[in-house]
Amino acid sequence: MDIAPGVVAGEEDLCAPYLSNLPITGVAVSLFGGTVAATLVAASDDLAARLDELQFNLGEGPRWQALKTRAPVLLSDAQATVDGEWPMFHRAIDGTAAAAMFVFPLTVGALDLGVVELYRAVPGDLSRADQSTAAALAGQTSWLLLRKILSVNSPDTDPVLEPALMSRREIHQATGMVLAQSGASAAESLLLLRAYAFAHDLTLQATAAAVLEGRLSFGPKDGEPGGHALQ
Repeated sequence: MDIAPGVVAGEEDLCAPYLSNLPITGVAVSLFGGTVAATLVAASDDLAARLDELQFNLGEGPRWQALKTRAPVLLSDAQATVDGEWPMFHRAIDGTAAAAMFVFPLTVGALDLGVVELYRAVPGDLSRADQSTAAALAGQTSWLLLRKILSVNSPDTDPVLEPALMSRREIHQATGMVLAQSGASAAESLLLLRAYAFAHDLTLQATAAAVLEGRLSFGPKDGEPGGHALQ
């Protein structure tokens, strides 16, 4: 992972309020969307970080639904699959300690900043009171991160958060290269990277590195309509 477990943004431990006030086992805070490049900002433990990374790599899971709907996604039994929803994600977390997951969007007005991903080692719902607490904490986290984001590249830039914001820059650079090679949209280009990584049992970062180093191309090769030749 790019970020060590327990990382803090400046003087603020982003995970501590959730662990102190909610009946959960772990928490991760992730930024993505139009404001900044997708990145893990904080994680309370290795599994919390892994759950975030899996969803980012696979392009499916509750974090993406929370982004799309701007509403909490509550999985009282994260190990159960429902109507084939997120099949790759469910296979990836099978047997882990993530028995329940609760994802809350991080928004400020019309801005979509990211998500807070909570997991628990035992299945079950969050009470209404706990849901309200989690939503309130997510609101506080949203404002804190927005202030941090706005401070990037200013003289008082936070020395811990700034590297976190850039931790997946290579993936976004590779997405731009795939866009130029294939003529696909930005979203389609990232999907091509994810599909290649999944099909070849690679991480998304390793696939992006291959594109940046010229070892993998998604453009025409030897008269064929597509590249996909990893040297």
